[in-house]
Amino acid sequence: MSDSLVIIPTYNEIENAENIIRAVMDLNAGFHVLIVDDGSPDGTANVVKNLAAHHFPGKIFIEERTGKLGLGTAYIHGFQWALKNGYEYIFEMDADFSHNPADLIRLRHACNEGGNDMAIGSRYVIGVNVVNWPMGRVIMSYYASKYVQIITGMPFNDATAGFICYHRRVLETIKPAHIKFKGYAFQIEMKFTAWKYKYKITEVPIIFTDRTQGTSKMSSGIHV
Repeated sequence: MSDSLVIIPTYNEIENAENIIRAVMDLNAGFHVLIVDDGSPDGTANVVKNLAAHHFPGKIFIEERTGKLGLGTAYIHGFQWALKNGYEYIFEMDADFSHNPADLIRLRHACNEGGNDMAIGSRYVIGVNVVNWPMGRVIMSYYASKYVQIITGMPFNDATAGFICYHRRVLETIKPAHIKFKGYAFQIEMKFTAWKYKYKITEVPIIFTDRTQGTSKMSSGIHV
């Protein structure tokens, strides 16, 4: 039994689903993967189920939901599944390779070796490390995080980051089902709540690379 579960929400990610799963498995670092698919009409779920049944049995799992219910609810569903199934380190990661799967190891190390309860894969902890975004989007994202930092008092440089490792005790305390925001503000509320409970949180510098396959699921108003 693995102690580490990577939760990846999907909606129409048929171009990326197999590749991202194989990239995590190729790390040979003991990660399991849970795909939370929101009824993708492009066949994403079938790709995942084939990998789970024929290539990585007992390591790849899928939870299928009806309709596009949103990123926050997908992670909440995944967190509840992870806690129920006994995982100790629980990760958020995108399906589109904007997060480098190899950085999963660094995030877990920050928790299980570094003594942290939560590790944030940060685009902004050492300058701005974003590749292939238009400058306007980079500026909006960077200053959105700075604004959140000012109004909440949180010390984190990347408040909207979606590449995270949680120790299970954080999620057990937060009780994700009680989180109010379900869209991209979900990421801010999760960090703020964990920080409010005085958990030890660190930022791990990463390079964020915009997707090259498939279509972004974000509207122009939530590119953070």
